[in-house]
Amino acid sequence: MNIGNLGAYSFWGNPFATGTQSSGAVSGTEAAGGVKNPGESTVATPGKASSPAECETCANRTYQDGSDENVSFKSPTHISPEAAPAAVRAHEQEHVSNAYSKAAENNGKVISANVSIKMAVCPECGRNYVAGGLTSTKIRYSDESNPYQKNKKAADAAGLVGMNMDLAV
Repeated sequence: MNIGNLGAYSFWGNPFATGTQSSGAVSGTEAAGGVKNPGESTVATPGKASSPAECETCANRTYQDGSDENVSFKSPTHISPEAAPAAVRAHEQEHVSNAYSKAAENNGKVISANVSIKMAVCPECGRNYVAGGLTSTKIRYSDESNPYQKNKKAADAAGLVGMNMDLAV
């Protein structure tokens, strides 16, 4: 029996993590090597292949970033199902921070930054888990040297002249 919050895995997926201990008393399921997710239910949901405690898919799930930015999770990383929501939110916040930095460097303004956390259901055990996240940002850059931008400003100004009158005398 492994003692620790993630069994034989540390937070960053190190299978050689220290802090695991064995006890003398081992249940039948654990002796057979069935428990892969300690602390989870050993009852299988009807129609599912295994229980959350014995789920191989959940025990081996990894997360990896697919963007070209300098953020975390560039290599496949195992995160426990309990820690995944916070880790994915923190990772997506890195993308938002990068967008604000990029906008500040190039005289731009972040118009919107949206973060979506994707959820899914494990096909083997039926547990809900965080499947990943998506950050979309929109940055507006003001380019005064662009002739189209100058014409647009002139056209906007011509249309706005006289729209607001103060008739108070």
